[in-house]
Amino acid sequence: MDIYEPFQQVSMWGDSFKVEGGLNSIASPMLLVNSNTTSMENKSEYIPHEPREHSEAEQEITNNKVLRRLAQNREAAKKSRERKKAYVKQLESSRLKLMQLELEIGRARKQLQGISTGSALDTSFMGSSETINPGIVAFEIEYGNWVDENHRRNEELRNAFQTNASEVQLRLVVQSVLNHYSDLFRMKTDAAKADPLYLISGVWKPSVERLFLWIGGSRPSQLLNLIVPQLEPLSDEQMFSIKKLHLSSQQAEDALSQGLNKLQESLVQDMAFVPLNAANHGIQMAIAIDKFEGLEGFVIQADHLRQQTLIHMSRILSTHQAARGLIALGEYFHRLRTICSLWTSRPFDSMRSPRITP
Repeated sequence: MDIYEPFQQVSMWGDSFKVEGGLNSIASPMLLVNSNTTSMENKSEYIPHEPREHSEAEQEITNNKVLRRLAQNREAAKKSRERKKAYVKQLESSRLKLMQLELEIGRARKQLQGISTGSALDTSFMGSSETINPGIVAFEIEYGNWVDENHRRNEELRNAFQTNASEVQLRLVVQSVLNHYSDLFRMKTDAAKADPLYLISGVWKPSVERLFLWIGGSRPSQLLNLIVPQLEPLSDEQMFSIKKLHLSSQQAEDALSQGLNKLQESLVQDMAFVPLNAANHGIQMAIAIDKFEGLEGFVIQADHLRQQTLIHMSRILSTHQAARGLIALGEYFHRLRTICSLWTSRPFDSMRSPRITP
């Protein structure tokens, strides 16, 4: 900025008073006013110019500071997420180790209990801790908790039914039990992804329950045969719908069973008829593993069929009938577990009952 410019403006104002044509001539008042007005306008346009430049510079500095602060915040947030991720991963690893330790303690307790009662050990339940799949460890712990919670919910349902609870309250309890079965199917889906052979073999169930096992669970058609007699009397429309549901369940079971049989036959042929040698051994094993992994789909579809059967059955029935059916289902599984407990704890010298001769 030229610091002398204001003074030059004052000189220009003075020119307005000069004599035009002589010293005695004075500029007109209008010329003086216009000159002053023009000078003031020039001044008003000029004076804010310096602060505006200063404000823009300050704004640029402020913006740079904000950008630096945002970049620092993003970096700090990124480091915080990384630390949190590492911490969660460490917690998950510790959780799996703890569950595996609890499982090994439970197996050791069962072994000691079997020795003390003199019964034969269920060696299929035993295993080396080095070969335990973490997903299976998690499932065994969760399934044990699920069984306890299922017993509690069945008792709650029985109490609501016997005390003539309101329709709304009874419906809520029925839905709670159905949701709990859905939780089991979700847990089994995760376990099937970890090891479908584990679920199909039934080692996660007591020995007596394995006798009735079908692709990692019970046959839906058998459960219908168990529940329906407990629901009588049924209307003609209900009986018709139940027969349709029973037929569709049997058809789906047959389709899954045939598919599983074909897979088993294919595996037998691969293992028995193709000569093993060093050249093709790895390829044959890879093909076999792929086929075993295909079992996951059978387990998931079988559980989906079981779940859909329960859902459709609950829609066919009234709330009180659905409650009776779920109570009967819970009692059935409870009796199986009770028989299994009695079987494994029976005295060693009475493993064979004496035959009755005619």
